[in-house]
Amino acid sequence: MSDFVPDGPIENVPRSVKSGAYAGRGIAVFTSGGDSQGMNAAVRAVVRFGIYLGAKVYFIKEGYQGMVDGGENIVEATWSSVSGIIHKGGTIIGSARCKDFREREGRLKAARNLINRGITNLVVIGGDGSLTGANLFRQEWSSLVDELAEKGVITAEEKSKYCNLYIVGMVGSIDNDFCGTDMTIGTDSALHRIIESIDAIAATAYSHQRTFIMEVMGRHCGYLAIVAALASEADFIFCPESPPPKDWPEKLCNKLALEREAGQRLNIIIVSEGAVDRDGNTITSEMVKDVVVKNLQQDTRITVLGHVQRGGRPSAFDRVLACRMGAEAVLALMEAEAETEPCVVSLDGNQAVRLPLMECVIKTQAVSKAMSEQNWDLAVQLRGRSFARNLETYKMLTRLKPPKLSPEMTQQMRRQLSRQATLWMSSGYTLAVMCVGAPACGMNAAVRSFTRNCIYRGDIVLGVEDGIEGLIKDNVKELQWSSVTGWVGQGGAFLGTKRTLPEGNYEKIAETINKHKINGLLVIGGFEAYNAVLQLAQQKKTYKEFCIPMLVIPSTISNNVPGTEFSLGADTALNEITEICDRIRQSAQGTKRRVFIVETMGGYCGYLATMAGLAGGADQAYIFEETFGAKDLLRDIEHMISKMNDGVQRGLVLRNEKANGNYNSDFMYRFFSEEGKNYFSARMNVLGHMQQGGSPSPFDRNMGTKMAAKAAEWLITKICECAQADGSINASSPDTAVLLGIIKRNYCFSPVEDLQNDTDFVHRLPKQQWWLKLRSLLRILAKHDSAYVEEGLNVQTIEETGQSLTM
Repeated sequence: MSDFVPDGPIENVPRSVKSGAYAGRGIAVFTSGGDSQGMNAAVRAVVRFGIYLGAKVYFIKEGYQGMVDGGENIVEATWSSVSGIIHKGGTIIGSARCKDFREREGRLKAARNLINRGITNLVVIGGDGSLTGANLFRQEWSSLVDELAEKGVITAEEKSKYCNLYIVGMVGSIDNDFCGTDMTIGTDSALHRIIESIDAIAATAYSHQRTFIMEVMGRHCGYLAIVAALASEADFIFCPESPPPKDWPEKLCNKLALEREAGQRLNIIIVSEGAVDRDGNTITSEMVKDVVVKNLQQDTRITVLGHVQRGGRPSAFDRVLACRMGAEAVLALMEAEAETEPCVVSLDGNQAVRLPLMECVIKTQAVSKAMSEQNWDLAVQLRGRSFARNLETYKMLTRLKPPKLSPEMTQQMRRQLSRQATLWMSSGYTLAVMCVGAPACGMNAAVRSFTRNCIYRGDIVLGVEDGIEGLIKDNVKELQWSSVTGWVGQGGAFLGTKRTLPEGNYEKIAETINKHKINGLLVIGGFEAYNAVLQLAQQKKTYKEFCIPMLVIPSTISNNVPGTEFSLGADTALNEITEICDRIRQSAQGTKRRVFIVETMGGYCGYLATMAGLAGGADQAYIFEETFGAKDLLRDIEHMISKMNDGVQRGLVLRNEKANGNYNSDFMYRFFSEEGKNYFSARMNVLGHMQQGGSPSPFDRNMGTKMAAKAAEWLITKICECAQADGSINASSPDTAVLLGIIKRNYCFSPVEDLQNDTDFVHRLPKQQWWLKLRSLLRILAKHDSAYVEEGLNVQTIEETGQSLTM
């Protein structure tokens, strides 16, 4: 987990890399330490991208132990050897702890085995211990090669040819405890397992009015516990970096008792496996249960999730992350020179970066040191501001009721705090929130977060039902703290949402805003929400009621809103599509060769088709943004036939619903059936509104929570800036009607009027879409000939900041 950004020279000149550019090189990939979901996707990407570049790629089975033992543990990988593994958890090449590698004699054997196969490039997938071991191996490499030459084990020519060892790391761990990356491979999948378990247990806990204590993994990192608590509305958490106060038994019991008095039928307590008290003493799930049972006599059960969190299929996020990191790792190796410092490929916001490996390891170890010294504030700080903000947000959102301050206390605190800090104090403004457009998972989480953030400061929150129609018909109600309890894990939009736009109803909307004295407006939705706020902003000169701060949180499965790279709900939809595609492929297990044509939603935007194609290992994804014709379809059919002649049994082709008006899904199904009838059969599936359903993913729950908190802060700030002496609000400038988006590593507040130039209103698309650069990677991993556009930033040093975007 990280909040690090570059503070030094950066090489960011994207260049195109063609097939066979590094012919003759030898690469080996291995997994080490604890396994995590997504490792197979990373192995697949390394193998296929390495072969694409012309290199010989080897598996090293059983981690460092396989490197030391050699023999059949080091085998050449082929394209088909990684077919059908992207959806599997764990690691197909095995992972093991290795005592032998800790000794020089073991590393000497490993060096000999690598040289015998012409391998001087290693991709290491593991945690900080595995990466540290790889760096030590590299540092000793020259002396190991010299020793092997002196003993006559290798020739002088081999000594000269293999004089340098190059390593690149990828962090595979469910704990997300590595400094330098926002997310490690496997973390998102582990959160899926945790949230699925909590959602399931909540139902039975509600039935019997029980308290459940959920013990989660994470070793000495509380990331899983904190984010799981945020995404499930857990009542209490115990995490290693932020131990509870010494009187935690009393505080815990008081909170649970008050919640039951308020009518709550169940309680969820999350305990991280490394939880301790302020003195560093272990807090176990059994201890927590004893406290609850002894003091409250509640029916209390313990569920230890254990290795369930490491199991199961990887999430779509982890698959895409692993594919991107795998390709960048291979490219980093191919570009390395003798003096190149070892790097780890990581994720910074939405950007793949290459960071100095040992600098990241040292920062990671500094957290453990702070915790061992019981310097808890420093430990939280070293985890990064995103970690601290998650912890802070959780504590605020799970209060039973908002704080009550007397006028005297409020004035005293205002005098002591800075202007920015006073924005979090009681302000007494009235803010409205509504959803516009199609429903998307995460909308309810955003409404809950916004409501409680505002009430926490002392503001009034109004919920507008059915979007713009609610403003037209005055369907407005006040939301209380308890009104949004239980909303975070629910799909759809409890406030109701419709596609109606303001045009033609400005007077009625102005009347409603004036009647309720609304000072600020939050609109959650997709392209319609953006368009609605744009229309209102353009009428500010005509209607003074519209001269209030307005903000859009993009929320649509299509991810087609300008001004942001991610929209709320898209991750949940992507997971739904990926899971369905896995099942569709599995349905053909044991049958004759078969190709599935699957239609996804998204309007004219090909985001879902492309990313689901990457996550599902699809053979092709047809989208509106890239035109295609009959010749392209024939070429892809021929390509499918050639792959099946090499042993592939099943094919997957995705098609965006509006990819082409003439070549619809039925036409493509019939075309593939006819042209491939002597080689495979074809089936068609239209996924429809299944993509909009289900429970929000952990990513969308957390993203909705964070974005709504930022929205509340921005709106209050703008209201304060635009407040007039008579108490009215005059927010007439373009920067008072914005869209809150995520671009690379930053949250950006973009004026909606400025975004017009970046919008294709006919097709409801942004003119620039970041994910199109991943199309080449999709084609390469499906064995199509394509030129890869380098993605990674090469960062020399890292420094902490507060701009972590993912979870």
